[in-house]
Amino acid sequence: MEQNNTYNQSDTTQNEDFVKLQQWLSLCISKWHWFLTSMIVVGGLAVLYVLTTTPTYTRKMSILIKDDDASSSLSKEFGQFSDMAFGKSRTNIQNEMITLKSITYMKEVVQSLHLDMNYTIDGTFHDRVIYGKDLPVNVVLPDIDPDAYVGFILKINNNGLELSGFSNKADDEKGKVILGKLNTPIQTPIGKVIVTPTKSYVGKFDFPIHVAKYSTADCTKNYANSLNVELNQERASVVDVTLNDASPERAEDILNKLFEIYNKKWVEDINQQAISTSQFIDEELRLIESELGIVDQDISSFKSEHLVPDLHEASSIYMNKVETTNSQLLELDNQLFMAKYVKRQLSDGHKFNVLPANSGIDNGVISQQIANYNEMVLQRNNLAANSSENNPLVQDIDKSLTSTKHAIRAAIDNVIATLTDRIAALQSSESKTKSQIASNPTQEKYLLSVERQQKVKEQLYVFLLQKREENQLSKAFTAYNTKMLNPPTGGKAPTKPVKTNVAIIAFVIALLIPMIIVFIVSNMDTTIRYRKDVSSLSLPFLGELPLSYKRRKGIFGWFHKQKDIRTIVVQEKNGNSINEAFRVLRTNLEFITGKEGKNKRIMFTSSNAGSGKTFISMNLATSFAIKDKKILVIDLDLRKASLSSFISTPPIGISDYLSGNIDDFENIIVKGKTHPNLDVIPVGTIPPNPTEILFSERLAQLLDSVQDRYDYIFVDCPPLEIVADASIINSHCDMTIFVIRSGHLDKSILPNIEKFYVEKRYKNMMIVLNGIDTSSNGYGYGYGYGYGYGYGYGYGNDK
Repeated sequence: MEQNNTYNQSDTTQNEDFVKLQQWLSLCISKWHWFLTSMIVVGGLAVLYVLTTTPTYTRKMSILIKDDDASSSLSKEFGQFSDMAFGKSRTNIQNEMITLKSITYMKEVVQSLHLDMNYTIDGTFHDRVIYGKDLPVNVVLPDIDPDAYVGFILKINNNGLELSGFSNKADDEKGKVILGKLNTPIQTPIGKVIVTPTKSYVGKFDFPIHVAKYSTADCTKNYANSLNVELNQERASVVDVTLNDASPERAEDILNKLFEIYNKKWVEDINQQAISTSQFIDEELRLIESELGIVDQDISSFKSEHLVPDLHEASSIYMNKVETTNSQLLELDNQLFMAKYVKRQLSDGHKFNVLPANSGIDNGVISQQIANYNEMVLQRNNLAANSSENNPLVQDIDKSLTSTKHAIRAAIDNVIATLTDRIAALQSSESKTKSQIASNPTQEKYLLSVERQQKVKEQLYVFLLQKREENQLSKAFTAYNTKMLNPPTGGKAPTKPVKTNVAIIAFVIALLIPMIIVFIVSNMDTTIRYRKDVSSLSLPFLGELPLSYKRRKGIFGWFHKQKDIRTIVVQEKNGNSINEAFRVLRTNLEFITGKEGKNKRIMFTSSNAGSGKTFISMNLATSFAIKDKKILVIDLDLRKASLSSFISTPPIGISDYLSGNIDDFENIIVKGKTHPNLDVIPVGTIPPNPTEILFSERLAQLLDSVQDRYDYIFVDCPPLEIVADASIINSHCDMTIFVIRSGHLDKSILPNIEKFYVEKRYKNMMIVLNGIDTSSNGYGYGYGYGYGYGYGYGYGNDK
């Protein structure tokens, strides 16, 4: 049972939620004029936005960043360049993408194209940028600080130039007009102005030109933010560079200039390594040349002084062995010399320098370490130039360089120690060989030593000369790091604002605004509108009635309030909704009163004025009259006499009878004026003391006298709690019909109505819900009366 109860509660909750959603959707449909108004207003604002927004155009170029050795474009004859790392640089794609967006590069673009100067003319809805072929003149402001902003209006006519509207100056200077000529300095309140014609200049220009000079830093930042750099594909090295700007021609120029500056900076960075190597070679050549001259002079002087003969043939047997040793010593000395030089470079006071890549050291590990070290030095210097020494990336590379530096130094120390040991061993072998030459004089030993030094210097000198030529070729054949695959291009239509997107957004907003308003209004509405709002009451629900008129739609519906209808809408053989509703109400009332006709005296009242109790009592009485029931309707609302207006408000009525002015009540009964079976007793004279009159015994005598003559007696009363009349009248009635007008009674009154019923303050109390707006409710009235017509309550069966 508990599980079934849980299921039932869940189903009930889902049904209630569905009903609420259905009612909300129905309410939205009924407020179609709100949606139409919202569409018109929001659509107009969207059109205004599109017209007043400066169009933005997008231009895109695609460039290929070569992620390989820069020297790969050279011929195989220069393959040794890569051995020394001359011109060698591995490209990191992400770093190059960051470099393309750098402020440094964009600032150079701004300065080169004078992008801090902006020229516009007045358009119909927004200012139009003129640039390139549309710009007749260029303006130069030599006295203005690069980070300052100034502006003025320039007019070009046949007589010369007119300058006015100067910004950042006093009001009297803003209105000042300065005349001038082309190519001539013009003194203005903002300083000297020079206007020069462009290739597009044809004389007079029909529109005033708004000239604005912006801060170079701000322009650089704006263009850098408008620039977008992204990979074309994830694993490709093709980069797409896009730029948004109000002038498509200017966007193309910016992208082309950026590509040009990037290539120039790349070549400068690559050549810087070659320059450093060239300086090292020139310095070493000068040193070796000096040392070689000294050795040559020593040999020449020694031979001249001692007349040393040629002893090679005499010592050929021993000399062959000595020469072999000398050759090995020569190679080891060369390696030892270069190793010590590299070590001196690593110990230099400068923080990070490019090392000679091909050091002559016969050690592949050290050569690779030097190549990696040089690559990191170049990368580090490039990042430092675009940012600062405090950049976290620069600091990380500094740590890596320091670690690499220590590793290279340790490796070189090991090489030096090994070379030293090998040289010592060879020198020992040479000494033994020389000792065997007992017949050679001391002079020959000296010459051998000096000549060996001479050969070392000569070979080293030739080696460096060769490398210097290779380095010069490397500079001459340096290839660009990039290749433009697609030049800056784009469509003729602007990319912003996108009319389709604006239309979609406007359409969504135009729908959301009234939907939200309907949702808020429906949730903030605390009045009783539908039958479900009174479902919490325990008193019987007699029926519900729709509006008897169509509520006015549109904007004027806010200001139009329908007056109470003083007419009888119930007609014989009429099958409209209001007639059908009264038939259902009549049937329910007959069922409650029973066949014997008990509870004949029925009082109609409400909680507030304007609930429609008078309208219901008169029309319900007419519905009974059409069914051949004798009905008497008494207007006991002695203060307003609303019901009396249905029969043209006769001058005499029940107030005259109760006050004793008329003795025979037959004289106050208006018979058959609206229907033969319907009689009415009007108020007559409006009394000054209605409550006292209602205490008259004549009221009970009147009701007792007419009870047997009529099937039903309807009594129209004032609202409850406003006056005491309803309570007095209720003592003479059998039944109370409490009328609630949809949208007029607050839900907070429901506990009071429930209290009236529970305490039986009014006899046989029941509820009628009046004035339901069926156009905004797909649930209330349509459900209540759809079935009634099919079961014999249509006009075809009604008298």
